Amino acid sequence: MITCGIDAGARTTKAVVLADGEVRARTIAATGGDAAGTAECVLAEALGRAGARRGDLAGLVATGYGRGVVPGPAVTITEITCQAWGVRHVVPAVRGILDVGGQDSKAIALEAAGRVRDFVMNDRCAAGTGRFLEVMASAFGLGLEEAARLAASAETAVPIASTCTVFAESEVVSLRGQGCARGAILAGVHEAVASRLRGMVERVAMDGPVAFTGGVARNPAAVQAVRRTLAAEVVVPAHPQTTGALGAALLAAERSAT
Repeated sequence: MITCGIDAGARTTKAVVLADGEVRARTIAATGGDAAGTAECVLAEALGRAGARRGDLAGLVATGYGRGVVPGPAVTITEITCQAWGVRHVVPAVRGILDVGGQDSKAIALEAAGRVRDFVMNDRCAAGTGRFLEVMASAFGLGLEEAARLAASAETAVPIASTCTVFAESEVVSLRGQGCARGAILAGVHEAVASRLRGMVERVAMDGPVAFTGGVARNPAAVQAVRRTLAAEVVVPAHPQTTGALGAALLAAERSAT
């Protein structure tokens, strides 16, 4: 049985194809201005990589902000539920999920059986998201990868007081003008993000290991900062950007089997 999950996020769209419960293909693309077209493209590419065709699909589940525009026939399920299914499949021992993407962040607390117990989202402010890190990197004329490298290798971190993106950018420019090292400032930026995320984790009272997912989980400086800041074991899955799409594909298989 072949199923597919599509996670249509604000910044990227991801697809995972399963064959009898095993991952056959993964695809990620920038969402851009045509969410429906991008979803169609990642689906076609993932199926091609899996050696399958659209007619082979036993089930298709769409999740994420753009789930409503994913070409059908697709069942839509919230990203909270899909993240829980995907993460528990690859890291069964976790009791919480910290999912940080380009435009939002989520803290999801799980029961021992893996069901969602509570969650909180930050989708109205860039603080604590990948967008915040992008803006801070651009203040130095750097890309995200170079900014993360400098931050991860810094021996000290300069505290960043502002959590508002606009004020934080001004603060970063001011610190640079004072002669502070780029790496130390960027390390402070990542610590500020981790501090914001810690507040979200504390609000849902996670009890046990936490999975760090989303595009920001691919940033080594962010992973370092989150691990230093959270009073819990932090696990980064092998494919942190596609856990939501994986969960969607698993749910598609579950629905198709009943």
